[in-house]
Amino acid sequence: MDKKLSIGIVCYPTFGGSGVVATELGMALAAKGHNIHFISYRHPERLSGQFQANISVHEVRPQHYPLFEFPPYELTLIGKILEVARFEKLDVLHVHYAIPHAFSGYNARQILASEGISLPVITTLHGTDVTLVGKDRSVAPVVKYSMEQSDYLTAVSHFLKEETYSYFNISKEIHVIHNFIDFGKFSKKEFGHFKTSIAPNGEKLLVHVSNFRKVKRVQDVIRSFEIVSKALPSKLLLVGDGPERSKMESLCRELKLCDQIRFIGKLSAVEDILSISDLFLLPSETESFGLAALEAMACECPVISTNIGGLPEINIHGVTGYLTDVGDVEAMAKHAIDLLKNPVLHAEFRKNAYGRAQEFSLDKILPFYEALYIKAVQEVAV
Repeated sequence: MDKKLSIGIVCYPTFGGSGVVATELGMALAAKGHNIHFISYRHPERLSGQFQANISVHEVRPQHYPLFEFPPYELTLIGKILEVARFEKLDVLHVHYAIPHAFSGYNARQILASEGISLPVITTLHGTDVTLVGKDRSVAPVVKYSMEQSDYLTAVSHFLKEETYSYFNISKEIHVIHNFIDFGKFSKKEFGHFKTSIAPNGEKLLVHVSNFRKVKRVQDVIRSFEIVSKALPSKLLLVGDGPERSKMESLCRELKLCDQIRFIGKLSAVEDILSISDLFLLPSETESFGLAALEAMACECPVISTNIGGLPEINIHGVTGYLTDVGDVEAMAKHAIDLLKNPVLHAEFRKNAYGRAQEFSLDKILPFYEALYIKAVQEVAV
């Protein structure tokens, strides 16, 4: 594509899936020459320490006034979108996570239209904005209307597409564009000395990465590991942080596993941990795509996950890892033990995981977004 666009990307700045995907997408688009304008309430985490001449960050700062118990973030966001659209001459606005970004994008577009400025809006659904938060009766009508008013609507998995249709009963076409992996960042690196420092006696390393919310069921990771640790020398690395962390630390103490489990906390270079890990555990009760699993697979780390949501679209049972029912810690542990005790099978799964991840490479997914941007801009220009 020859035309270089000015693209506004509205996202959350956190380590959560939608923020990570939006940031990685923006950086990839910038690398291809597009001018990217991130609009968020904080500098995106994945941008930390990185500079590209054609990437700008515009922070949304809600007004704090004694009258407001809760500052009106949506209004401030609309104002910031208007400012960036006018002065940076945006060609298209891409909002990630429907709440409240789709609503804010739609209203900004309407205001600009009254000024004779066209700005197509593309909304990408990521998961809990539809499957959890979006189903709340107090916001569902707003979410539905905002989605229908978007010029284009995308979802990160076929599961999420069908879930959206079944609950909201919208007529808008939803384009499935899967999440992607940047192999320039995520690939297996040789850190033998690093692994030895964590597992000096050759213990198997199991890993889990999440934001430690209830839906991630980190307790299932720990209870599965308890069974695994009794069958073979092993250690567990828990990467991330969140509301459930203190409870999980208490559980580790209760089970007397503190010497075998390490809480790493938030980590920007998670690929370093994945590169030395033997197995990735993801027991979520809801997962619209499972980006963490894909990142592990790109680092040649097999995955044992639940069989819900979009995970079966990534993790192939008996090929790249295993799928289990939600809450079945015994099955998760059994699969882990069987795989880790079989070096030949484990090596095969490593190879298969990497091969499967390549099907979601950035080079294959990015053109779908670029084509959608061009189509949206051309339709508005007609």
